[in-house]
Amino acid sequence: MPSAAQTTLPAHRARIIALANQKGGVGKTTTTINLATALAACGKRVLIIDNDPQGNASTGLGIPQSNREFGIYDLLFADLTVEEVAVATSVPGLWVVTANVDLSGAEVELVNVERREFRLKDSLEKSSGGFDYILIDCPPALGLLTLNALAAADAVLVPLQCEFYALEGLSHLIRTIERVKRAFNPMLDINGVVLTMFDRRNNLSDMVAADVRGFFGEKVYETVIPRNVRVSEAPSHGKPVLLYDHKSAGAQAYIHLAGEMLKRERKRQLAYG
Repeated sequence: MPSAAQTTLPAHRARIIALANQKGGVGKTTTTINLATALAACGKRVLIIDNDPQGNASTGLGIPQSNREFGIYDLLFADLTVEEVAVATSVPGLWVVTANVDLSGAEVELVNVERREFRLKDSLEKSSGGFDYILIDCPPALGLLTLNALAAADAVLVPLQCEFYALEGLSHLIRTIERVKRAFNPMLDINGVVLTMFDRRNNLSDMVAADVRGFFGEKVYETVIPRNVRVSEAPSHGKPVLLYDHKSAGAQAYIHLAGEMLKRERKRQLAYG
């Protein structure tokens, strides 16, 4: 059930961003947690939806299994609202809808459910709002859970590891996004591409970055997320890296990424009203 802090959230329309890439290990969950934390630090009210059966976003935020009785599964199947399932994190202004073991069977259960592609969208539309941003951490697959996220989202943020096969996987994801736009969500846009695990000592990182920027242009964020041991260590302590070591290169990168995102959002609002 919602806490007192949650019930006092003001109502307005959140900007919903899905973090998606069908490749695993590219930094989706890490980016979700730390970008959300940085946005909260900027005074935004942020909700993370842990849409991955592995539940890594919930774990990385220090939410124990005992506090995951209700979560994303209940949004999809039990007609509960965000206010009823969201859990406050240790970060002021940041909440999470957790994932638990029930979500592992959701892909199969969704197959025969009415409006199966829109279960998450319908649930979010019933919420009274109160968040500035909702970030959806997607699983490393293009199944029904990811499809629900894309159907509900305003935009997609793509974390992209600086490695050899990055562009091949990205082109597949872009085709999927275009199909989702045609069939389920004509307003879906690509918020941008974030280069992760960037190693300045490695020429391959520079080559991949150049290729991605050459293909996507201004869609690629100027901020790059470096390989950083503190970023890797933080989840084992149940903390975002901004809480674990805010002076680390990884933490500073996510702070800059949040600033760049907010700047883009202001430009978008001015352009579209």
